[in-house]
Amino acid sequence: MLRRFCMAFVLTLSPLLATIAQQVPATGQQVDNFELNDFRGNAVALRDYQEAKVVVLAVLGTECPLAKLYGPRLQELDDRFGSEVAFIGLNANTQDSVTEIAAYARRHKITFPILKDLGNKIVDELGAVRTPEVFVLDSQRRIRYQGRIDDQYSVGVIRNSAKREFLADAVNALLAGRNPRKSYVEPVGCHIGRVRTPIADSKVTFSNQISRLLQKRCVSCHRDGEIAPFTLIDYDEVVGWAEMIAEVVQDQRMPPWHATQDHLKFMNDRTMSDEEKELIYSWVANGAPEGDPSMLPPPLSFPVADWDLPKKPDAVFQIQQTPFKVKAQGEVKYQWFSVSPNYSEDKWIRAVEIIPGNRAVVHHILAFTQLPGATQFRAARGYLAGFVPGLRADSFPAGMAKRLPAGAKIVFQIHYTPVGSEQFDQSKIGFVFMDDAEVKQEIVTTSAANTRFVIPAGESNYQVKASSEKSPTAVTLIGMNPHMHLRGKAFRYNIRLPNGDTETLLDIPAYDFNWQTQYRLATPLRIPAGAQIQCIAHFDNSEVNLNNPDPTTDVRWGDQTWEEMMIGYFDVAVPKRATTTGNTRPSAEARLRQTFTQLDRNKNGVVELKEIPEQYAARIKAMDSNGDGKLTVSELNAHIRRVKLQKP
Repeated sequence: MLRRFCMAFVLTLSPLLATIAQQVPATGQQVDNFELNDFRGNAVALRDYQEAKVVVLAVLGTECPLAKLYGPRLQELDDRFGSEVAFIGLNANTQDSVTEIAAYARRHKITFPILKDLGNKIVDELGAVRTPEVFVLDSQRRIRYQGRIDDQYSVGVIRNSAKREFLADAVNALLAGRNPRKSYVEPVGCHIGRVRTPIADSKVTFSNQISRLLQKRCVSCHRDGEIAPFTLIDYDEVVGWAEMIAEVVQDQRMPPWHATQDHLKFMNDRTMSDEEKELIYSWVANGAPEGDPSMLPPPLSFPVADWDLPKKPDAVFQIQQTPFKVKAQGEVKYQWFSVSPNYSEDKWIRAVEIIPGNRAVVHHILAFTQLPGATQFRAARGYLAGFVPGLRADSFPAGMAKRLPAGAKIVFQIHYTPVGSEQFDQSKIGFVFMDDAEVKQEIVTTSAANTRFVIPAGESNYQVKASSEKSPTAVTLIGMNPHMHLRGKAFRYNIRLPNGDTETLLDIPAYDFNWQTQYRLATPLRIPAGAQIQCIAHFDNSEVNLNNPDPTTDVRWGDQTWEEMMIGYFDVAVPKRATTTGNTRPSAEARLRQTFTQLDRNKNGVVELKEIPEQYAARIKAMDSNGDGKLTVSELNAHIRRVKLQKP
């Protein structure tokens, strides 16, 4: 099937691919003088820099994520080399206005000129393909290096530092009178948004098919205030991204969906159909025509006041007391924050939403509950709520809710990704509650996790397995959410039924850490008592994995992204336990069972004694009849029976 997709893509885009094929490396080419206006309206010519021994032409865009990350790097190099080297920025994107170029320069503190290449004349002469892409000219203004700046950033890859500094090495070589070691390194980034000549009689146009397809698949993220780096609403903006849209669809990078279609169906499946892909390929090959604007669909409407909840939240909490500063570059360790709602009774959550204060830098947020008196919690056991790009805050199925225990704290884990300029974030969480009488089933996020693995250095396909405890009762599976870090390669969920049969629920052959997707079942699945979830993960700790922070070291479990995790989170609905109302004090048996339920965080019917708060330790240890350090439901029931027999 993939071969058919690729063949269709090649045939449909042949005029476009032919144009790209002509853009071969231009090493040795003489660059003649040119003159363009910068974003301030000042004319700048190449001959203005006759005294410079080396000139660097940097092709940039204002919204491309890699161009944002490398803007500050180019300024650092400009400062480092001084007057011997002149840096000149070129922006040929049709979608980038002069005002946006000025904002880009101001945001990234760029002082070298950025020129507007109207009609992409200069970048066409250079043979430039992407943003960012650099051309290093010697004293005779011949191209001596073309391509990447360094290898720190790539598509979906953020290293802590660069291992190879292609641009700096080329400049240093020329200043020293040597030839650069490399004359060309293939650039990575976004396609230049060139001026296009549409085919007048194209059957596929933006106003007709493409605008509707973008609304269906893309606009939920590609709109103002959302995680995507640019909007895909207006034609003047979209046309500049046409070639890039075709590429990411053909590469299956967008829309982001990593599960195969062979098993269960999911309500949030973003997969494009063959027909939808063909529409995009045809539109781009035909020059991305606008069509008749009167045929545009009505604009989409989105919830007001930020929230995507079914109603105004009943409670809202700020995650950080003051805005958190995210540095411009490099890697940011996971940040932890906590909130104390101070509820005196359990709260039932019908819907919950976490809203990032700055979607440009928030990669994901997970919220966990920490029970009263507990000094720690195990994130691998389960979580209360989460935010990932593109996730909608849908209500739980009718009659189902999550429990926020009385007196519990909410602990937040936030992963930030720098975007090339200093940013600030102050996120929040909102709850819609449900009356106790309306709740029929409790939704519990639990997991199959393995914390005791060691991934050998250089191993490209290391397997790690984990299994949940057997379900003591029948439950209903609602969704799944695998979690690994930068070496994660593939993940699969299986279910082992009581009769020994095994079925695959979810298969992710190409896991992507950049997308912490929650796979929500279109139809909840009933799981019989005695079944268990089995997860199989594969990790790539080799140098082939461009995300790998260090392929020379063994890797163990840890919170930070340079360490690893293997967690197969999943949501199940379980029967709601009995509760009391009014001022009647629960019986000792009910209080004991309630304590057990609260301590059993993953709802597998087992409490590990080493993890419980000190105030419960002595009493619960006495119930551990076999002394294995775990308290099971059967041991709890046996203790209750013994107590009842001792009563007069």
